[in-house]
Amino acid sequence: MRVLVVEDDRGLARALAHILKQHRWDVDAVHDGEEGLRFATTGAYDAIIFDIMLPKMDGIEAVRALRERGIATPVLMLTARDQVPDKIEGLDGGADAYMTKPFAAPELLARLRALVRRTVDEPVRTVDAGDLQLRPETHSLACGPEDIQLSHKEFALAEVLLAHAGTVVAKAALIQQVWGADSSASSTNLEAYVSMLRRKLRFLGSRMQIKSQRGVGYKLVDEDAPC
Repeated sequence: MRVLVVEDDRGLARALAHILKQHRWDVDAVHDGEEGLRFATTGAYDAIIFDIMLPKMDGIEAVRALRERGIATPVLMLTARDQVPDKIEGLDGGADAYMTKPFAAPELLARLRALVRRTVDEPVRTVDAGDLQLRPETHSLACGPEDIQLSHKEFALAEVLLAHAGTVVAKAALIQQVWGADSSASSTNLEAYVSMLRRKLRFLGSRMQIKSQRGVGYKLVDEDAPC
């Protein structure tokens, strides 16, 4: 297994590389966000460890750019911050898990194993609804000849809505499936991503629309379907 460590504290980066190599991980280590993004976009890694506070480009910005380019490699965000808003920002940006410094090496290794195992266990499948097609291999949404890249959270939201097209999905269920059962994400986070996904549907010229049912949830509907 191969992991990329993006950490500006060179001593910590060396320590992480040593721990990981002891457990048979192949490790590349870089020390700023721009270089981390450049390495990460090769798609050559099974997992990536990103610090948040990095020179040139912070970790959240780098991970967001990574997801916008369609790279779905699992990301573990490693940071000294321990505030809920910081965690939400990191997860909303496309990180898959979050650890706060200081940490225990066994926990770090367990988190990485869980991220990689989850990725391996998830089958790659195309999801269709109406004139839309969700493409996991490119992390994109297509309508006819047009397609558009989705961020990590946009993709997860689209996957749930397409899979349940024509059915109202409760807000709580969407939050759980997109952000995870232990997330602190709120309806406000969900509304923001629904709004972004609606804009992308308009860009694609899709006849599918996301309708809201006040106080309940959201439903993907085909505007051209007969009543």
